[in-house]
Amino acid sequence: MAIPYPYIPEGRTIQYVPADNPFIQEAREYAREHSIDDTVKTGSVIVQNGRVVGRGANGSEYHNTHECERVRRGIPTGKQYELCEGCHPKNHSEPRAIADAKKNNRDTTGSDLYLWGHWWACEPCWKAIEEAGIKNVYLLEGSERLFNKAHPDNIIGKQFAEVR
Repeated sequence: MAIPYPYIPEGRTIQYVPADNPFIQEAREYAREHSIDDTVKTGSVIVQNGRVVGRGANGSEYHNTHECERVRRGIPTGKQYELCEGCHPKNHSEPRAIADAKKNNRDTTGSDLYLWGHWWACEPCWKAIEEAGIKNVYLLEGSERLFNKAHPDNIIGKQFAEVR
């Protein structure tokens, strides 16, 4: 069954790994420890030649003191992140992991990105992924159910309990 991602670039695919994969576990732990988004904590790790070269988590302090402009306007997920400082793509885990790798002079060309906490990557994140030369994007198996707010079996709010 094809997963109806809200966005995926032409010619790209998302791959899946089980919950015991060490890199998805590292992305999970990084999200748990570093994300400042209280609802949907995400974490990304970039892996080059079997070792982690970049880490990032999502979130912004902005929503602590300001209403989300996207929520106020009823804008659906994945759209117009740039309208809200707190939702801006610069605050997403994927670009933050890329920036972390670059800050440490790590080459991301041909690397893999493991993303915990989402079931797809938005267009600005895909653009950053492609510009960084990242070859593969990996999500947790079943993420289209587990991390999809619209799915009745989602685990949002319980995402750090044991994954079933």
